[in-house]
Amino acid sequence: MTMKVLLFPWLGHSHISCFLELGKKLYNRNVNIHLCSTPVNLKPLRNHSSDPDSLTLFVDQLIELHLPSLPELPPHLHTSTDLPLHLLPTLKHALDMSSPQFSKILKTLKPDLLIYDMLQPWAPVEAWDPFCGLHHHQSENNRKDRDRIMGFINNSSNIILVKSFKEIEAKNINSLSVMTHKRIVPVGPLMSSSSYRPCAHKNVVEWLNTKAGRSTVFVSFGSDSPASGLDLEEIAFGLEKSNVNFVWISRCPNFVESFPLGFRKRTKYRGLLVEGWVPPATILRHKSIGGFVSNCAWSSVVEAMKLGVPIIAMPVQLDHPINARLAVKAGVGVEVVRDENGLLSRENVAAVVQHVVVSSSTLVRERAKKLSVDLRVRGEEDIDVVVEELLHLCKASRRRLSSCHGGGGGGHKWKRNAAFAIPTDSLEYSLYAEEEGGGEEADDSIDERAERFILYNKFNFMKV
Repeated sequence: MTMKVLLFPWLGHSHISCFLELGKKLYNRNVNIHLCSTPVNLKPLRNHSSDPDSLTLFVDQLIELHLPSLPELPPHLHTSTDLPLHLLPTLKHALDMSSPQFSKILKTLKPDLLIYDMLQPWAPVEAWDPFCGLHHHQSENNRKDRDRIMGFINNSSNIILVKSFKEIEAKNINSLSVMTHKRIVPVGPLMSSSSYRPCAHKNVVEWLNTKAGRSTVFVSFGSDSPASGLDLEEIAFGLEKSNVNFVWISRCPNFVESFPLGFRKRTKYRGLLVEGWVPPATILRHKSIGGFVSNCAWSSVVEAMKLGVPIIAMPVQLDHPINARLAVKAGVGVEVVRDENGLLSRENVAAVVQHVVVSSSTLVRERAKKLSVDLRVRGEEDIDVVVEELLHLCKASRRRLSSCHGGGGGGHKWKRNAAFAIPTDSLEYSLYAEEEGGGEEADDSIDERAERFILYNKFNFMKV
């Protein structure tokens, strides 16, 4: 039985790459894949479609979703990739407004299954009954992420796929299953070995080739939450003080010019600053990398875990403290603790970097390596389980449809398209989602912030 699956990720590069990686794994198991996103996101996919390692070689159709062109959000900004942070609520609002068009796409394509992201919980409403065009969802600019996650959970079918693995989130997988009465199926890290974004990593790899094994740290904070001016200065001086090699990559404009006076000259033989984009996995896989200085966005955490690289945690906002705590509790990460004013210090940065990379007796390297081995041993087992679950769901949906049409339903329109969802954040964050704009207090440790965050939101979650 061949399934037709429509992938509908959130409008950001890391989310699209994640869904494409899942699509590739499903395609290898006789599933037809379609992907829906905005034109600005699909353009680079089409430009690289002829590359031998393209992520889209297995995609049957790239389907454009046209968002309304708001005054502050023209079409070239219909992506969260490099989007100014203050426009993110507007992008979510515009995507919510596009649900009638998405309903038309579903009616035309008629997929057997819809895999959607947690930031568009209205998608399965359209999928379950594409003929009536109902879209019972809020579209206000200030809609809370917690509301989106609750809608995402409630509107999905009996299965929720999660970008995670039992080795670190078995308890959360079981808890969410009990609380939602749905099957929670981990699909692994969904880490791609290729990319559709233009990048120039050849020079970076050549530079890393000159460094000794596990002697270098990779520093990256992403474009959604780059290091602030004060943090950047303390991290820079901390790296200099640690005497450890580093490669620091950022997509922020004028990144290379933002460092303290004389820093680049003093560290030119052991430090590389790159303004642009390089696939993180390309760096993390390199034999010279011995640590990853990260804000602990979930994609970064799972990539480091999969590749066995210890995490030097410097969480900034949103789900970062929750993800950092998971890494620390799993023994594969070490926190750089902020002071009473919520600031990093160069002394702490240097100490943690040296502990992770230089120390001859650190357990974090051993645990990171062991977790990576365990994940490799599991291999494709999780995906095989996913495919079986999808086939079962699809067959059941087709049986119900056939029964409805053959049983004299008198015009009753049966729910045609099965739908389920995949969150691209940690389950810890999905379980206890923070209200949009809430933030954690930066002057507390990871555990203090995470525990308060969990207890507060668990209480509110259980009231729903």
